[in-house]
Amino acid sequence: MAGKQAKSGLIATGRVAENRRARHDYQIGDTFEAGIQLTGTEVKSLRHGRANIQESYASVEGGEVWLINAHIPEYPNAALFNHEPKRRRKLLLKRREIARLFQAVGRQGMTLVPLHLYFNDRGIAKLNIGLAKGKRQVDKRQTEKARDWERQKGRLLREKG
Repeated sequence: MAGKQAKSGLIATGRVAENRRARHDYQIGDTFEAGIQLTGTEVKSLRHGRANIQESYASVEGGEVWLINAHIPEYPNAALFNHEPKRRRKLLLKRREIARLFQAVGRQGMTLVPLHLYFNDRGIAKLNIGLAKGKRQVDKRQTEKARDWERQKGRLLREKG
């Protein structure tokens, strides 16, 4: 939760949740910044830094983009008018971006993966989504080998230099 915090420990700006598995499981192409249609109790819960987007994904349906399976827990101080934690949330994108996502998901078999959820400088909740293609097990191994080799090179250069 790196971000600017208010006196009461609430997140004013900065990252609320991150999907760290996305970069491991998928090959991320283009990224898009989307607004999210939230209720008041969802925003309050996010301000407390309580969200999980690990299991979530986005889907293009009927000319709209939806965030599915994202978990924002209920706000504890809201008694009667609380939200459902795993409800579908509408993502707000430009019409051109939606058309591009629809085309990529439909024709090229790509997936929309949420990367991180944050509050921007104006305090508005935003979600970065990536246009991703799933990695096979072989691809994951190659990525790990390349990462290990980079670490070894760095160690060797530090030892000799």
